[in-house]
Amino acid sequence: MATLAAKKPSVTQPRKSRVLTGFMALYLLYTLVPLVWLIINATKTQPDLFSTSGLSFGDSFALFENIGKTFTYNDGIFFRWLGNTLLYVVVGAGGATILATAAGYGLAKYRFPGRRAVFAVVLGAVAVPPTALAVPTFLMFSKLGLTNTPLAVIIPSLISPFGLYLIWVYAADAIPDELLEAARIDGAGEVRIFLTVTLRQLVPGIITVTLFTMVQTWNNYFLPLIMLSEPKWYPLTVGLNQWSAQANGAGAQPIFNLVLTGSLLTIIPLVVAFLLMQRFWQSGLSAGSVKQ
Repeated sequence: MATLAAKKPSVTQPRKSRVLTGFMALYLLYTLVPLVWLIINATKTQPDLFSTSGLSFGDSFALFENIGKTFTYNDGIFFRWLGNTLLYVVVGAGGATILATAAGYGLAKYRFPGRRAVFAVVLGAVAVPPTALAVPTFLMFSKLGLTNTPLAVIIPSLISPFGLYLIWVYAADAIPDELLEAARIDGAGEVRIFLTVTLRQLVPGIITVTLFTMVQTWNNYFLPLIMLSEPKWYPLTVGLNQWSAQANGAGAQPIFNLVLTGSLLTIIPLVVAFLLMQRFWQSGLSAGSVKQ
């Protein structure tokens, strides 16, 4: 009896490109070198910053000493700036995520007059850079008497056109209309449907919007700079820039070692947030995948 030898299916190996590999290596260097430079220089004393190369360690390892000085300098105002930044992020970015989720879901799943006009306005708002709106916002808030208060930073942060658009696109694919109709037939109201059915389906998109708005609010510099005049309300971005400016002018008191250490401490919460929510963020980039 003749036997047929089973042939194993050939597995196609992924093609490699030296050009693309080279570009990725250059991009990796472009991304990591500034971070490595920051970490190395945060371990130096003030004299070592000017006597050693930027990518080499100094004569003494002063990281923990710099951290202690950063937290205690000027009566510990770094803690105040950190608390202000957390306040702006929790209230501003958190509120922006909530508003973007509710509005994006409504625009994706409800039909009403003027929906196309709203879509055009949202797309237009995404294309406008935030810095272009900073001065008009300052003039408006100045007339309302809200400048130099936390509300001057929080209220503009509540609006995220890109977050709204992202939730809009995600909800259109991730939530089937049949699911909503089934919930309505069972007697559930629209608010209950949104809270118990929709939010579960939108979790990846919500996490993605949260990360984007959190990073945007955490790194916000120009708006707090023109809105706030008292250091007690500064976020970390403006406060560290004020420390850096002490090296200029008469009676200069350079504290570059504290500026670099503060900058390193500033990025740690963002790195931790990305690591904790990475899997939700990655799944949020591929919208939907709902089985029909």
